[in-house]
Amino acid sequence: MKELNYQFRQRLSIVHKPNRRDPEKKPTDNQIEFDSSWTITLPRDADVVLKNACRDLEDYFSASMGISVRVTYEDEACGKQIVYAIDATLPEYSYRLTVTDEKVTLCGQNSRFAAQAGYFIEDLMNLDEAPVLDRQEITRTSLFNPRMIHSGYGLDMFPEEYLRHVAHAGISALLVFVKDVDMTPHGYQDFNDLCTRAAAWGLDVYAYSYLVNRRHPDDPDAEEFYENLYGRLFDRCPYFKGIIFVGESCEFPSKDRHTTGIIRKENIGPDGKPIASGISPGWWPCTDYPQWLNMVKKIIYKRRPDADIVFWTYNWGKVWANFRQQLVQAIPKDITLQATYEMCTYLERGGTLHFTTDYTLFFEGPGMYFSTEAIFARDSGLKLYSMTNTAGRTWDIGVIPYVPAPYQWMKRYEGMLKANRDFGLCGTMDGHHYGFTPSFISDLAKWAFYSPNVDLDGILHRLAARDFTAESADKVCDAYKEWSEGITHLISTNSDQNGPFRMGPAYPFILFENANIKIPSPFYAHFGGNKIVEPNYKTRPAKLESWTKFDIELAEFRKVVEHYDRGVAILEEILPTLPERKREDAERIVTLGRFIANTARTTVNVKEFVKRKQHLLDTHGEERNRMVDEMIEICRREEINATNCIPLVEFDSMLGYEPSMEYMSDREHLEWKLALLRDVIEKELPSYYEK
Repeated sequence: MKELNYQFRQRLSIVHKPNRRDPEKKPTDNQIEFDSSWTITLPRDADVVLKNACRDLEDYFSASMGISVRVTYEDEACGKQIVYAIDATLPEYSYRLTVTDEKVTLCGQNSRFAAQAGYFIEDLMNLDEAPVLDRQEITRTSLFNPRMIHSGYGLDMFPEEYLRHVAHAGISALLVFVKDVDMTPHGYQDFNDLCTRAAAWGLDVYAYSYLVNRRHPDDPDAEEFYENLYGRLFDRCPYFKGIIFVGESCEFPSKDRHTTGIIRKENIGPDGKPIASGISPGWWPCTDYPQWLNMVKKIIYKRRPDADIVFWTYNWGKVWANFRQQLVQAIPKDITLQATYEMCTYLERGGTLHFTTDYTLFFEGPGMYFSTEAIFARDSGLKLYSMTNTAGRTWDIGVIPYVPAPYQWMKRYEGMLKANRDFGLCGTMDGHHYGFTPSFISDLAKWAFYSPNVDLDGILHRLAARDFTAESADKVCDAYKEWSEGITHLISTNSDQNGPFRMGPAYPFILFENANIKIPSPFYAHFGGNKIVEPNYKTRPAKLESWTKFDIELAEFRKVVEHYDRGVAILEEILPTLPERKREDAERIVTLGRFIANTARTTVNVKEFVKRKQHLLDTHGEERNRMVDEMIEICRREEINATNCIPLVEFDSMLGYEPSMEYMSDREHLEWKLALLRDVIEKELPSYYEK
């Protein structure tokens, strides 16, 4: 059945998948089994988080396991009980699960972690596909706090059921873009209402600052200006847990000699040209950022002494380490430093070096920039967070809900756990404005980020059995190995990440006539149209002999296609064998693999096309005619590829969508691309034939 655009939101309104129970599964000798004789109990003084957790567990038993387990207060309960409790002496960020024949105790260090204990037993029952638990006593501790995400439902959109998904995933905080009090890029939002609704599910909210800093701390009216900016924000919105500052969004008119001294928004003269040339302060580790942070933190701490002020050094990851070290050493010790995990590292492919761009799983990390920042933070006594993308989404392909490459993700988890031990990495930004979508990858991350550690290979095998069948789990993992290998060949170049990787198979093939084309986009898209996608692919070397690296990229991207096609083929054989209750969700995983393979095909075809385009006008006679023939053939291959994507995006409306760009590869955009392609095939390219 075809889905309309945004219809994936109906699926996100379902927190507990119905009919998860396998009627053939029976408890083992070491397991207890829940039935309707059990009750869920909570203390009389339970807060809203515990009350919501109880109702959630009640709903889980009903929807997913088909049994009725009612909720009552502990002083009214009798018989077999699931008990929610609080023990403040437990380690911070911990819960203890105790399972006996007559009682299951979900005890948290606070109500948030008691709720997490409830979500954990849901995870266990989902893996067993039955209302059973092993007899056990275990204390589990979350290693990264906070874990922050933007919304994958829609930019800065957080309906109730989506909040529940976030909480179930072990993610602890939301990120909302803030342009002013109660103002996001989409317009008005009641921030206090969001914070209150989030808190009811054990979630904090961080302001991601888009506020414009127009004063240097030395300016005579600077304190008044920032009181009216950040003081007013925290006066009116006191429930924000913290605030995120990143160079490009928090730059101010720095006096650092390496910069223009003018913020980017104001570096425009009457003629529309820059007033000053050079580096904008948001893209350099300015020596006066500590002075600015000291002023701003004083104002924020006056309102909220425990505010988490996070300073993200993303924009100067490429700058020499000595400049970055000087800044980190001077940052106030009560500020949190954040560094992106994998970017700014050279990797060898085919005998050439390739520079990793941001937000990619092509390289598992850690990158050189993160590694040096982590050392600087540790030596300076700063709390350290990282932007890790571990909610499952990256810019590798911008319009998919998650990257289904679990073995590559596990390599990242291992590196993060090592950074936790070696450098004190203690918090994460798990996704940027592309947000979070629940998946088996986010389930895997949740298992990875608790102690005691578990065998992630074993967990992945059990997740594969949950989503497919126990009989097919080995083959499913073989498919995931193909996809995990495939992502390591998807070299993260700026041209591709801002081109076909960002947009997907609807990316246009532009010859010459449509060089200034605008991508169709709704008016409400924050980064719609051409804002973060370049539709006219940027070629690089001018001389044919300089295209070695380009050709290596082409060879690597063909390997992406091969590995994803192989993984799809393995899973396609399994689909007909699945029980009806599992088939649709499994089909969505397979469809995601097909879409990724087709996006990689688009990228290969684009690069083949632009390589010839670069030299088309320099050729003549038979050579030109041969080149035109080759370009038409490439376009025809892409016509088939893009057409094949239409049923994929109509089956799953998450494909082709990204919250800040909205839809970029839905049916409408694919048909737009196909119309342009037909013009190139039938009109524009034939005009270059020579007799």
